[in-house]
Amino acid sequence: MKCSIFIPSLIISFLLLDNVMSLHKRCIRCRSRGELGTCGDPFPFNVTEPDAEVGIHVVACPSGWCGKLIEGTTGAFRSDDYGAATQRMCLQRPPSDYEERCAYTMWNHKKVYMCFCNGDLCNAAFRISKFPITLIISILLSLYNFL
Repeated sequence: MKCSIFIPSLIISFLLLDNVMSLHKRCIRCRSRGELGTCGDPFPFNVTEPDAEVGIHVVACPSGWCGKLIEGTTGAFRSDDYGAATQRMCLQRPPSDYEERCAYTMWNHKKVYMCFCNGDLCNAAFRISKFPITLIISILLSLYNFL
């Protein structure tokens, strides 16, 4: 009898956890210039504790799409530049083709390197995929129901 409950409870818990996790998408918001900046690559902070550093913010992102923009890497710097500037942000809307990618593009009349990603805190350097976590939790919940 308990075995017949195992599969449906596994499926239901997987779907519920996946939906809950996808509703709360956040992005890192920051901007810094130069090698010593706190927003650059590699991102020097754990994404679960970014508010500990001034200028690093975790913001709710209704579109679910985050971005990372790097400017100043394609040519000579002006005399007032201190190096490449890195900016992480929530995008107001997704790319027209809904594809995650990085490429050179024009932004405010400048050639910049920009990345688009879809997911919770995906614009931090380290990305934790929600699929394995959701799967593990679902299996544990199902095993608990089975026993």
